[in-house]
Amino acid sequence: MRIAVVGDTLMDIDLNGHAARLCPDAPAPVVDVDDRQERAGGAGLVATMLAGDGHEVDLITALSDDHAAERLRGLLQGVHVSAGELGGPTPVKMRVTADGQRIARIDEGCGPRPFPLVDQDMVDTLDNAEAIIVADYGRRLAEAPTLRAALAAAARRVPVVWDPHPQGARPIAHAAAVTPNLPELLTLSGRPVDGLGAVASAAGRLRERWGASAVVVTLAERGALVCGPESDVHIAAPAAGLRIEDSCGAGDRFAATLTSALGAGRDLQAATEAAVSASVAFLGGGGVASLAHPHRTPPAAEPEESTAFALARRVQALGGRVVAAGGCFDLLHAGHLRLLEAARELGDCLVVCLNSDESIRRLKGGSRPLMSQEDRAELLLGLSCVDAVEVFTEDTPEQLLSELRPDVWVKGADYDPEQLPETALLRRWGGEVVTVPLEPGRSTTGLATAIAGLD
Repeated sequence: MRIAVVGDTLMDIDLNGHAARLCPDAPAPVVDVDDRQERAGGAGLVATMLAGDGHEVDLITALSDDHAAERLRGLLQGVHVSAGELGGPTPVKMRVTADGQRIARIDEGCGPRPFPLVDQDMVDTLDNAEAIIVADYGRRLAEAPTLRAALAAAARRVPVVWDPHPQGARPIAHAAAVTPNLPELLTLSGRPVDGLGAVASAAGRLRERWGASAVVVTLAERGALVCGPESDVHIAAPAAGLRIEDSCGAGDRFAATLTSALGAGRDLQAATEAAVSASVAFLGGGGVASLAHPHRTPPAAEPEESTAFALARRVQALGGRVVAAGGCFDLLHAGHLRLLEAARELGDCLVVCLNSDESIRRLKGGSRPLMSQEDRAELLLGLSCVDAVEVFTEDTPEQLLSELRPDVWVKGADYDPEQLPETALLRRWGGEVVTVPLEPGRSTTGLATAIAGLD
């Protein structure tokens, strides 16, 4: 997919080291730097993320003629940069960390905000985009009239996601989604936002004020709240038990995934679910530290990993346990819920391996399933104990399990683990099969029969 990223590009630097003494002339720690990491920040970080996802990325930004801008161009390999003249020094933000503790942030070039120059090449670049994200970092690029007019025209053709800044420009009308975080919502709305009800009210007022199709508020570990024209939907964050040490970049990861998902044709709720999961996986995998040496996926690479696979990789990279459970889950009932809740307690995330519609028809006959795989997956993802769902088309989940490689495979207590083919499979990589008690008297067949008897 070709995605245009519009916004302010910064230079981000992390200095990591240790401090064992104080300055002789002041009570300040002396930091011996062990590691220096540089990356493109702001809209440049969003572009880097999307390029790493395998998309064709056009970055429409403004750059200066200084050493920091030269370094930024080198860091943006794999991204097509269309840049106007910034008219001032490149903003540089440097974070200093000693022994795992952040002790200072040093900003350069972040004072007065010169108005950047926008040329016709920057505007014309939007014509080729299949989706657009505006990463406004308050440096005035998003105020440019010619660029705003082009974005407004593009919003009638492709999804435009606007990631706002309290000191930035007003989002254009008809944006597919505007994505403030909670502190930004407070500043932008000017009202208290204590509780999801207040968040929804504030987001609804901003949606009407801006003329946006939706406002999606990111809520850190609580996920996100989608405020649309008809209803508000809370999307909970999966795998909330993961330890997060650095939240920097999570909002950019969220907005980037939301944009690509909308560009691929997913509806807003499904796109938001993907964005929440991607943010959790990004933070669980080390956050921006993992982008110190960014790389772009070659065009001929395999399709990008699904949310379930990406989440499993991140959890295992942190030393966590991935739990999987499988089945048809046709007519979700209390027995299913008890099994899934018990499964989630056995590890750090739960992936449900879901039989496709075709596999259910082969297993149970033409009258099943009673609900489509899309509806079954959506209901499962609505459960707080389920972190991801992966559909498989074979009659058994063994192929999926061999690729997912969970640490635990959960079955009901009516199965003997030693008789299951999955047991030998799991043991190949050190996994185990665990059975949990069944809820008596609960079954999809029995429920379907009872419903049919109502006629």
